[in-house]
Amino acid sequence: MISVSPVFWRQSALALAAALFASSCSQPPLVEKVEGFAQGTSYHISWWKQGGDDPAAIEQDFNATLAQIDKELSTYRDDSYISAFNHSSSTQWQSASKDFIELIDIAKDIDTKTQGCYDPTVGPLFDLWGFQKNILNVPSAEQIAAIKAAIGMDKIEVDHAGMRIRKTVPGLQISFSSMGEGYTIGKLSQVLEKHGVTNYLVEFGGDMKIKGRKPDGAKWRIAIQNPTAKREQASVYQIITIDDASGVTLDTSGTYRHHFDANGKRYSHILDPRSGAPVTHDLISASVFGTDPRVSDAWATAMLCLGQQEGMDIAQKEGLEVFFIQDDNGKLTNSESKALADTSRITLEK
Repeated sequence: MISVSPVFWRQSALALAAALFASSCSQPPLVEKVEGFAQGTSYHISWWKQGGDDPAAIEQDFNATLAQIDKELSTYRDDSYISAFNHSSSTQWQSASKDFIELIDIAKDIDTKTQGCYDPTVGPLFDLWGFQKNILNVPSAEQIAAIKAAIGMDKIEVDHAGMRIRKTVPGLQISFSSMGEGYTIGKLSQVLEKHGVTNYLVEFGGDMKIKGRKPDGAKWRIAIQNPTAKREQASVYQIITIDDASGVTLDTSGTYRHHFDANGKRYSHILDPRSGAPVTHDLISASVFGTDPRVSDAWATAMLCLGQQEGMDIAQKEGLEVFFIQDDNGKLTNSESKALADTSRITLEK
């Protein structure tokens, strides 16, 4: 499965979306449903098509696609492509797939636009602070500086013409966990499209892509979960109607707002790669709507690093549709980017 940092959790809108969807799916054509567990999380897929392909064949393609993703991006498999890249100390060029290079390109682009707030090579900083093994400590400025010097997306080079990549620092490692679910959603959606399916909801780890309409022509309705609710006690924070039948992606990153205290100071479990230290803002959930689930997934992660104020500024500059939820001493407040407030693609129900 793809490695997922304990700092971020995906708010599962799945059960909420399913409940909102089920009430209008009782009439023919039948809605096909597939669910399972992969990459350390659950997934649920619903689709329908008049005279569609055999659902068993589609499910077989789902399984093959998930296996291929695991073989390329799983940091838990020693035989995966990404593990081989991470474990190698070579700084020589090596061949890479089109998909892998595209993920690097997306990461580099968002890393640049956030001035380093989005960094898939940041793992050693989480280790330094003790988050990975839950043995928390406050490192020295010298320790942080040493790790920062050895990480960064600028230390991965891409040769697009030759379909090659290389790292310039031998120990550099990368994880695409922060856009792995979005990447998987895109691939599973492609499976459906290949079979001629244009009405579907693909949910993976709480993130999703929604396209088309329900069998009765009604619009899909989904929900953003209350970020302070426990996962097993999911509750609705915001209901959304999908108006754009051509396809909308929703990717949410959030935190249980965990902290740890040391020397009389409270530290967040969310790190800012730019400083190498925990963030100090009060943003606890960011939902990004888009068209490419890889991109909106990465931006959702970046927003949790940026915080509401800086995130809102960048959303304005980049035209991003973002829904922010903040925790002001136990009181939840929300805000929308201008692009989200002005969009005709979705409706936020009051």
